[in-house]
Amino acid sequence: MNIIKQTTILTKSASFTAKIFSGLCLLFLLSNCKSMNSGSGTSVAKTPETKLGWKLGSQAYTFRLYSFAQAISKIDSCNLRYVEAFPGQQIGGGIEGTMTPDMDVAKRKAVLEMLKAKNVKIVAFGVTGANSEAGWNKLFEFCKFMGIQTITSEPSEKDIPLLSKLADQYEINIAIHNHPDPSHYWNPDVVLNAIKGQSKRIGACADIGHWSRSGLNPVECLKKLDGHILHSHMKDLHVKGKGGHDVHWGEGVCDIPGVIAELKRQNFKGAISAEYEYNWQTNSKDVAQSVVNFREMVSKTK
Repeated sequence: MNIIKQTTILTKSASFTAKIFSGLCLLFLLSNCKSMNSGSGTSVAKTPETKLGWKLGSQAYTFRLYSFAQAISKIDSCNLRYVEAFPGQQIGGGIEGTMTPDMDVAKRKAVLEMLKAKNVKIVAFGVTGANSEAGWNKLFEFCKFMGIQTITSEPSEKDIPLLSKLADQYEINIAIHNHPDPSHYWNPDVVLNAIKGQSKRIGACADIGHWSRSGLNPVECLKKLDGHILHSHMKDLHVKGKGGHDVHWGEGVCDIPGVIAELKRQNFKGAISAEYEYNWQTNSKDVAQSVVNFREMVSKTK
């Protein structure tokens, strides 16, 4: 074979190899990209919590310095598909007003369209409540319209019988949230006593970090509430007690692997909201890392 012909063959072979390599690189990039913009569909990243019936999302309060529209974009960037809205947050995205049961139908529909465009679903609203039967009815009606499955709340115990009736009527859960001691529901024993004899739709919103701030063991608290956990606010703290601040899940003192194992043991089904109340201006990266950690722990936990 002469030198010219050999050189030509080698050149063509190298070109062909380069094209194959470029194609493989492109496929790799496409298969690993995240959903970062509106209407981009579900991320291909693994979500092992889904098969357990867990809807991992974020409390919009994590991004309270921003509008609801901006919070949704941040939640999307963390590879999460669910949001728990909180009352009073500016809506944004060209929609005037705040997230509240007083929103008119047009604004409600506009918010739902915005969520659909971002491929994020609103599954909970809170922590909130009302001061009258009419107020509670308005809250439940709003949540029904928005497709919300759970209201997180710290209601007066005198309202529990009414909420039991409304929860069944509207088919919406009431999950009693625990702020730290000395708030009324800081101890799971108080929650259990308040819901005794009421609808199965009234249960607990297990705030993992706040239990730790109250000096309680989160896993033991979950065990006490076995069968009554309807929602959770997921946190991990750098130290136990009221001085604890949020850290990436699995890197603090809240025993997140133990929390995951206990939720699995109870066959918990429901939403889990990331609530990261630290590094307020830049905490989306903290939430994103916590989500990665959480999914790794879910995959490893028996």
